[in-house]
Amino acid sequence: MTATTEKPSSATDFATEVVTHSLVRDVALPGGAGTLALITLDNGHDHTRPNTFGPASLAELASVLEALHRRAAAAEITAVAVTGKPFVFAVGADLSGVPHVTAREQALEIARAGHAAFAAFEDLPVPTFAFVNGAVMGGGLELALSARYRTMSAGVPAVALPEVFLGLVPGWGGCWRLPNLVGIERALTVVVENPLAQNRMLKGPEAHRLGLSDVLLEPADFIEESVAWAARVLGGEVVVERPGVDRDEAAWSAAVAKARALADAKTGRQARSPYVALDLLAAARTATREEGFAAEDDALADLIMSDELRAGLYAFDLVQKRAKRPAGAPDRSLARTVTKVGIVGAGLMAGQLALLVVQRLQVPVVLTDVDEARLAQGVGYVHAELEKLAGKGRLSPDRLRRLSRLVTGSVDKAGFADADLVIEAVFEEMAVKQQVFAEVEAVVGAECVLATNTSSLSVTEMGSRLQHPERVVGLHFFNPVAVMPLLEVIPGEHTDEATLATAFAVGASLRKTCIRAADRPSFVVNRLLGRFMGEAARIVDEGTPIEVVDRAFAGLAPMPPFVLIGLVGPAIALHNGETLVRAFPDRFWASPTLKRVVESGRRGFYDLSSGRPVLDPEVLELVETPADPVVLDVAAVRERVLRVLADEARRMLDEGVVASPKDLDLAMITGAGFQFWNGGLTPLLDRTGVAEAVTGTRFLPPGVAQVAARG
Repeated sequence: MTATTEKPSSATDFATEVVTHSLVRDVALPGGAGTLALITLDNGHDHTRPNTFGPASLAELASVLEALHRRAAAAEITAVAVTGKPFVFAVGADLSGVPHVTAREQALEIARAGHAAFAAFEDLPVPTFAFVNGAVMGGGLELALSARYRTMSAGVPAVALPEVFLGLVPGWGGCWRLPNLVGIERALTVVVENPLAQNRMLKGPEAHRLGLSDVLLEPADFIEESVAWAARVLGGEVVVERPGVDRDEAAWSAAVAKARALADAKTGRQARSPYVALDLLAAARTATREEGFAAEDDALADLIMSDELRAGLYAFDLVQKRAKRPAGAPDRSLARTVTKVGIVGAGLMAGQLALLVVQRLQVPVVLTDVDEARLAQGVGYVHAELEKLAGKGRLSPDRLRRLSRLVTGSVDKAGFADADLVIEAVFEEMAVKQQVFAEVEAVVGAECVLATNTSSLSVTEMGSRLQHPERVVGLHFFNPVAVMPLLEVIPGEHTDEATLATAFAVGASLRKTCIRAADRPSFVVNRLLGRFMGEAARIVDEGTPIEVVDRAFAGLAPMPPFVLIGLVGPAIALHNGETLVRAFPDRFWASPTLKRVVESGRRGFYDLSSGRPVLDPEVLELVETPADPVVLDVAAVRERVLRVLADEARRMLDEGVVASPKDLDLAMITGAGFQFWNGGLTPLLDRTGVAEAVTGTRFLPPGVAQVAARG
């Protein structure tokens, strides 16, 4: 990035900001405890648009706090509290304006504005409270941490400092306040470990156990109970006692070193933000508030100007916006109503599908299989999972009974006669799937949609022997079905618009991120993963040790390729690879080593029984060293695999497999867990120069997912 000669605009010039207002009302405290000034954060939208803090929001909060400071000094109020609109406290900074930040001075101004506003709350001359009534993340949690006391609703669905996940750090006090409140180990969990664990969120009770609140209250009358609790604190009836923070230098340093090793394993030092956060957390042991805030200001200013953050925000925009408006989806008005679903098969994937469908669609679900024993096992799995949810309090007894009654089984496909959608989840063999669809077509109605959960086979060929191939569509779910957000929707050559619209509508009702993919071998994720894992396997077959290859992908994929093979299953990985080799023999690789592992019956290359992956010595014996081995180092392995990924991504776009590079990135983030701080895949290939070196051009225009060059 070259320096700009233009005078930067003020950080307050965020034209896109939706202002979160600080609305104040006086509340008479019970027991004669005086008057509480209650600030309610509210951006004027319903809970689907959460409260955020941009420059104007911070300025308004600071102005309100200045007025409250005067009232407190005049003894007009005895306490100040802050809470959020229904269901939301606040979820942090308004990041929509970041692309308009063109100079470090602007970024530094934003950092200082947040610190100033939150410090003004902390420095009020009366006790301060945060009533955390709903989702609280990032700057919202940092505001809560600046209060002297905190109440938290047991119904809060998400508590987090997710900045590292995006390429930032908690820069409005989080890296200094949190370790000084709950200790370094707990702070590291929230600031570093959880973001690096695919942005894990805490529930309200979990956050309370970590010490992020002083009392946990039920959601039904949360504000009233919070006000009453505050009155008891002010009256001396409740004394808040917090465990002291262990400031032993050796223990503090050891905790940071352990988290640094975790960051190394997760990111391969390819991400900057975790290490900046670790340095800030390490320094918080001895830093004053002013020193801690100044260090956060500088860190935030640097990271706001980084390509890492721009890539993270690009990824965030994909999952928040593009995922809600799938490219190529027909008008939803064309979709047919689905009142009953049939699932062919009763294995694990079929059971997971049935569980998801009955929970989300709440319609009858019928499973079929070849015999009663398998059927009973499949239906029993769904019922058992529903009972587990009830045992955790996530289903009421009435709802448990209702959902359980909706899931039944039959060895006769005649049970599908009145189904509007039938999903096959049988063995990945074309002849088997064609036979299944022929049997289903013989019993279902004329408008019933037939969906295949195939991971690699042709949807067009699957429906080619049917009387009505226009009703066939691919719905490729990812394992585990309940966890993985992605659903690839694949129209065949003859799929009509009503069928495709129904598929997208069902996917949306299942709360999946739907991406339209062309009917090409292995579609999107499995094709890219096939090239990724195939090239990694080829490098091992040529002589590079497995552990060297696996180390090369920290910070790119969610797990090393040979660990991933064990997760998806060696047989499935081999099948996908062989399918792609048949389609594209010039560039895909079916590994002889992987074939030997499958034939041996081993479940993967690693033994995971200890909780961490350890190479299985029996599997290592199946790796044959070539007579003239080619041994690459970590950097060379990474470069080679990134080059083949760039090649495959360009080919897929040229073939029209997806509409845009953005869909490739959205698919790899939600279906393969590729990292936010890389922007998925194509921003990384652009940023490293691999895209242009391999394909002669970038995937994304300059300035998308990076700091635009200016001069």
